[in-house]
Formats: sequence, C-alpha cells, structure tokens
Amino acid sequence: MHHHLLIAALALATPCALAQPTVYKFVDANGVTTYTDKPTKGAQVFVFNDRMVEHLEQQVHLEQNKARGKVTFSARNDLYAPVQVELRFSGLRNVAGAPNSLSRVVPARSTVTLAVLAATDAAKPMGFKPRFDYFLGDPASPTGGYRYALPWVGGPFYISQGANGQYSHTGPKSRYALDIAMPEGTPIVAARAGVVVKVENNQGGRGAEPGGNFVRILHGDGTMGVYLHLMRGSVVVHEGEQVEQGAALARSGNTGNSTGPHLHFVVQRNTGLALESIPYQFDRPVSSLPNFAMGGR
Repeated sequence: MHHHLLIAALALATPCALAQPTVYKFVDANGVTTYTDKPTKGAQVFVFNDRMVEHLEQQVHLEQNKARGKVTFSARNDLYAPVQVELRFSGLRNVAGAPNSLSRVVPARSTVTLAVLAATDAAKPMGFKPRFDYFLGDPASPTGGYRYALPWVGGPFYISQGANGQYSHTGPKSRYALDIAMPEGTPIVAARAGVVVKVENNQGGRGAEPGGNFVRILHGDGTMGVYLHLMRGSVVVHEGEQVEQGAALARSGNTGNSTGPHLHFVVQRNTGLALESIPYQFDRPVSSLPNFAMGGR
C-alpha cells in the first residue's frame, strides 16, 4: 500500500504550467520502487506519456467508388458519436471538381458524400492523392457549465494530479484531466448520462496502449467523458449503450502508462479539427494529496 501511495502522490495537482521536473525511478535491493526528483545512484530517468489510443480507423473510413468515369469519395462513420472529417487532395492531374480541402461533420452511424471527381479530358487518366483526417465530436455543439457527479463509489479519495499538472497533464487532450488515487477494484460509475462511444477492456497491467482500459461516453451537449486505466476485464458497458448518471461502468485499475492505482478522468470536446480537454468541476469538493515525493507536507 505504501508503495502505491507514494507513486500516486508523485503526480501532484499544480495550478500553473511550470517547467516539467525530471523524475527518476529507483528500485532498491528489496524490490521497492521509488519515484523522486532527486538524482540517485542507479536510478533511471522516468518518461511518462499519459495518452490514449482508440483505433478509430476501424470505424471511420474514407470510401472511394469508381463509376462512369467519376470517383466519389464518401466518409463512413460507424461510431455512436459524430465525427468531423477533413479531406485534402494533392498531386491533381486531369481532374475537375476537386477542392483543395473540405471539412464535414458526419453524424453517428452514417455515410456522407464528400466529393465527386471527374476527368477534364475523358481520354486521359486522372491523377490525385487524397488525405483523410477525422476528429471525434461536432464542433458546433453548444456546451455549457455542468458540474459532474463523482465517477466512483467509496472513498474518500484524493486528487493526485490536477489540471495543468506538470507531471503529465500538459498536452491538449489531457491538460484539464484529474487523476484520483484509489485502490484497484474501486467501482467506477458514470459522472454524467450519455451514450457509450468506445471501450477497451483487454489491456494488462502494462498493456500496449498508454491509456490502458477505458470507457468514452458522449454527453447530450457534445462533450465526452473519458475514464482511463481501468482494471482488465472489468468494463460492463458496450458501445452504443445509453447509460444514466451513476450507472456502473467498470472498476479502477493500474493499466497502461500508470504509476499507481488511480482513475484518470477527463472531459473532451471537438474544438474544430481537434479533440481537446476542457475545464470541468465535480459537484462537491475533492481534496488534493500533498506531494510527499517532492518534499511536501
């Protein structure tokens, strides 16, 4: 328990973006792992990357249909959430009707035609190179203030790293995330009602994906709540399921790039060809752990 608490306490919430400290990982002769900002003989620099991989390419596709001398490009979205797509063309040769770039929002579970290309000279072949990008969510969705219920049962538990935490909450997708230290197996529940968009349930303690096991839920205003580092095999919801606030989702774990048992909870939205975290608040106070590893009291 002491080992886990020390690791979780390292990632303290910090109110402003400061230079990220160098963190060292040291394993002593008894096999006890310590994380510290003090250089120690035999210690190695620890590099932490708190991100997630969702493999949306399996459910969002660019389709090409060739017929009667024309090529039709369509975006197919098999997700239970809208996606914003962007299509660009380069290397155009003997082509009419090709925009340099275009962006569309493709509703959940639908297909939208993006462009139809035709040859300027029907006797010659066309040349083009498409580039297709996609981003979860609809940037036009209005968002307002919402206070989230606590996404766990039990406690009290404490924030081990907050918004703009200099340890790992520095990128656009996790800048406003909160890490809450808690024992493995703690029940995780929906902080807000919505539709389950994506789940991962098969990652082990140090799985191939940095975010470990997770659940992503689309809320009514277009924002999305994401619950990361969940226990392997504990996710009890499926994609497309409508869940109410307080519904059981999974159990907390220590999977992916996790330095100790905790829940990483973040709210994200599409800000225009980008998926980014946004500030949020819980509906009751949650205290922060002191930064024992960095000399706090």
